[in-house]
Amino acid sequence: MNPSPSDITVVFGTPRKLPKPASLVGRVAVLDIAFAAGGGGSGGFEKVTLPFLRGLGERLAVWVDHHDHVKQSEYRDDARFVLSTKAEHGACPEMVTPELVARTGPVDTVLCHSDFDGLYSAAKWLRGGLEPYPGADDDARVVDTRVGTASALGQMVDRALRADPTDESIRHRLVRFLVGGARDESLRADLAQAAETFAKKEGVTRALAEHYVVHGRTALCDVSGVSVPAPGFDKTLLLLLGQERAQVAIVADVQSVTLATGYDSGINFLTLLGVTGGMPTVLSVPRDRLSTALKALAGAGLYTPAGQAR
Repeated sequence: MNPSPSDITVVFGTPRKLPKPASLVGRVAVLDIAFAAGGGGSGGFEKVTLPFLRGLGERLAVWVDHHDHVKQSEYRDDARFVLSTKAEHGACPEMVTPELVARTGPVDTVLCHSDFDGLYSAAKWLRGGLEPYPGADDDARVVDTRVGTASALGQMVDRALRADPTDESIRHRLVRFLVGGARDESLRADLAQAAETFAKKEGVTRALAEHYVVHGRTALCDVSGVSVPAPGFDKTLLLLLGQERAQVAIVADVQSVTLATGYDSGINFLTLLGVTGGMPTVLSVPRDRLSTALKALAGAGLYTPAGQAR
């Protein structure tokens, strides 16, 4: 007998911040969690993903993910791993099918990425592989690739999640809302309120975008020395605003450097920077790699150093 959705524990994580395997109950389905990439400063696959896999052991029921990684080939013969590239599947929920849920069997815990398509994947799993609402898979693909326009509901959810990325309660409420078929008006109101809160952060972000400096085909925004007012800025939006100015957008702060380009640009940051996994078109590296990143972009004709003809 399969457990009801209310009996399954939902846990959130990221590729580099995974829970301890011993803290997860029973059989575990991992959804939209990429294998940790190298070059991020906090350990790659061998230091993060592999110990987690070993810790789960046979309790791993399934691992479904759509992020490029060189280690994927090592798990091709293990039916528990349902892996693809970003080009094959723009978002993870479309990979969660009724057939896959049935084949996997009952699980006790769902560990999902804490972003939009991770939460949609979790809700879809709890619904036996069925979309929470018509077009939910399309919304996840639009939000994760930033290509196209999401539905009104998808846009509201996207903004609600970006209002306060540290608010875990909004993620739990969203999963409940989606598992219920997106019909609970009280939960919808909570999400709408969070989406309205995002408006303040959007204003700060648009002001920061004025700090972009265009160098050929790259727009660079260094916020490390900028006083950012509350409630802070949204990096995703700031990168998108940079891409309105140039093909490649870079946001640098005191800790990290994030590069982004269009999903269909043909640019692969993983290859350019020698990183072993992650999204080819969105990549974060430590701040001390900014110079290396700019040199790599310059070598590819994507960045024009100051003082050179554009």
